[in-house]
Amino acid sequence: MKLLFIVIAFVAYLPLTAQVQTAAQQTKMNAFVSSLMGKMTVDEKIGQLNLLTGGEATTGSVVSTDVESKIKKGQVGGIFSMASVGRIRKTQELAITQTRLKIPIIFGMDVIHGYKTMFPIPLGLSCTWDMELMEASARIAAIEATADGLNWTFSPMVDIARDPRWGRVSEGSGEDPYLGSAIAKAMVKGYQGADLSANNTLMACVKHFALYGAAEGGRDYNTTDMSRVRMYNEYLAPYKAAVDAGVGSVMTSFNEIDGIPASGNRWLLTDLLRKQWGFKGLVVSDYTSINEMMDHGMGDLQTCAALALNAGMDMDMVGEGFLTTLKKSLREGKVTQKAIDDACRKILEAKYKLGLFDDPYRYCDSDRAAKEIFTAAHLQKARETAAQSFVLLKNQDNLLPMKKNGSIALVGPLADAKENMTGTWSVSADFSKAISLLTGLQNAVGNKAKIRYAKGSNLTEDSLLEQRSTMFGKSLGRDKRPDSVLLKEALTIAAQSDVIVAALGEAAEMSGESASRTNIDIPDVQKKLLKALVKTGKPVVLVLFTGRPLTLVWEQQHVPAILNVWFGGTEAGNAIADVLFGDVNPSGKLTTTFPQNVGQIPLYYNHKNTGRPLAEGQWFQKFRSNYLDVSNDPLYPFGFGLSYTTFSYSDVKLSNTSLKAGQKITASVTVTNTGNKDGKEVVQLYIRDMVGSITRPVKELKGFQKIEMEPGESKKVEFTISVNDLKFYNSNLQYVAEPGDFKVFIGTNSRDVKEADFKLLH
Repeated sequence: MKLLFIVIAFVAYLPLTAQVQTAAQQTKMNAFVSSLMGKMTVDEKIGQLNLLTGGEATTGSVVSTDVESKIKKGQVGGIFSMASVGRIRKTQELAITQTRLKIPIIFGMDVIHGYKTMFPIPLGLSCTWDMELMEASARIAAIEATADGLNWTFSPMVDIARDPRWGRVSEGSGEDPYLGSAIAKAMVKGYQGADLSANNTLMACVKHFALYGAAEGGRDYNTTDMSRVRMYNEYLAPYKAAVDAGVGSVMTSFNEIDGIPASGNRWLLTDLLRKQWGFKGLVVSDYTSINEMMDHGMGDLQTCAALALNAGMDMDMVGEGFLTTLKKSLREGKVTQKAIDDACRKILEAKYKLGLFDDPYRYCDSDRAAKEIFTAAHLQKARETAAQSFVLLKNQDNLLPMKKNGSIALVGPLADAKENMTGTWSVSADFSKAISLLTGLQNAVGNKAKIRYAKGSNLTEDSLLEQRSTMFGKSLGRDKRPDSVLLKEALTIAAQSDVIVAALGEAAEMSGESASRTNIDIPDVQKKLLKALVKTGKPVVLVLFTGRPLTLVWEQQHVPAILNVWFGGTEAGNAIADVLFGDVNPSGKLTTTFPQNVGQIPLYYNHKNTGRPLAEGQWFQKFRSNYLDVSNDPLYPFGFGLSYTTFSYSDVKLSNTSLKAGQKITASVTVTNTGNKDGKEVVQLYIRDMVGSITRPVKELKGFQKIEMEPGESKKVEFTISVNDLKFYNSNLQYVAEPGDFKVFIGTNSRDVKEADFKLLH
């Protein structure tokens, strides 16, 4: 029997940021909140649990009404989707001057990847593999949002997603829990800083707790079902990382867990989140998710509201189930006064930590709003970050970078579409200030080259599908001319040009919430356009806009160069031009696997082996785990991304071939820039546990380093491996490292690696 190095499941430990209250601060806060609650009526306490929308940006069909009168009655604890210092101050004044106890309101918004200065969508941001950049993006978002009156953001979203049909894959950080955990910590630190009471920090809200990214069929809001072992090992880690980083709040998810919706799931919100992980902050529902438990079949609104409160929910977003039913449930013994008090206390504590009781208008400084939003420095950082997020998927014969001379044909429905550059979940963006690809290319070449533009096609042949895919002010302006006329126009300018840049893919709102797709090809009419452009024989560069992995087999086979630019934010056009012309060498690496076709989904690198695995390098063998019509391989593996230079890796060297508890092994490779350009490389470390008490993945990411090298330069890259890196949750949910054989892999992506072996000893 193997000796186990055991740590109890998900032991809570101190947050990593400087937000831990001292004992004296905790005592002072407790005394203040207790004193205030001693003065509050039941109605006033329940009022604090009510979160309404200000009506500017909603994600559901319900819109809050009579907000002003409810504030005056003490029936509002928080408001979201209201922006601008003027509006927020006026609203806060109602709470301070028109209510008995003058309790301030907390103001939130979905500040997902920037406030006014928009950064790449989160999936794009994750492809930088640069935690400093990610933290900086959140820091800038916090500065701008707080300068406009906000103090709470519903971010980061850390749901692990392995099904690109799910639209909200765009809003997260991909398929890997290790990388997702690192990003969660960086984003929380960026938003909250070292002092949550400072007027330029935002309370973060990690979401969606939990397992939302595992919705069946990739269909948004759908059922999720998985074992506890899988939850702990593959999905829960990023939420836990955010909690450990001191995140101030947690938002529940729409899905069910073990047959009970997350918003009413006591095991999830109390046993796991509070008791096991030690979370002390505020739990808020997602948009009307308490009400939606009725459609799940959990009972009427009163029953569902009581279920949510008893599960550990503190704040009800928009649905007003708490406001309208909790007092009745209290009278009937369905909820306790303690449960109401506990929820109210969490909300008051959040407001205390934000400094709102000291100064309810601390986020309402009009001077800050004028000076700190949309600054030149913020735009420059957004541009730099966007360029780092792009992933070069193919570059046949070094077609890229292009030269700033001659003539360039720019074709495609996304070529001159500035409203789409900010991507999904850009509710506060000023689309008019976004830089389109056309503008970015023009800015880059000036009068050195001639740029000819033609739309070439609409987004899709189906006009109704285009309407559904271009919501929230992001219309592409459908061209009513026949497809043949648009195509002819594109081919005409292509014939007159030296190189063709095809700006194709998804519109911004083809991914995101309620934007699931069963077909993840480039849309029909665009693909027809692309095939016609390739047929001209002119060199074609595909600039791919997308919020998810797409199926690109034909494109990979026939298009010489493919640059995946996601949706790069306000400065997208300038950043794309930076990369296309070689002012920036692309260094992005995929954080999601790209399948060959939709039938392979879910497809992810850290999968389990089967009892009948297909031999490596093989396609089809009878009675093995494979398909008749396509190989098991992805089109592009996790961690993949090319550069304008090349890198070589030495064999892996280990400082020791055995490891004991308390010891460490150093694994190293020498990486050499073998090309002729400066470049950045993400060196990735993976580990495989060869024998376990439960089945283990074929590879697991356990480390990465982003390095920069000049041509001809070599760098030794070292990773330290400890017993802790080998731990997993066994069938009893004990966190263990089991002695035996391990493989370590180091390489440029999850597929192309060098390997070595070591043993974990008893």
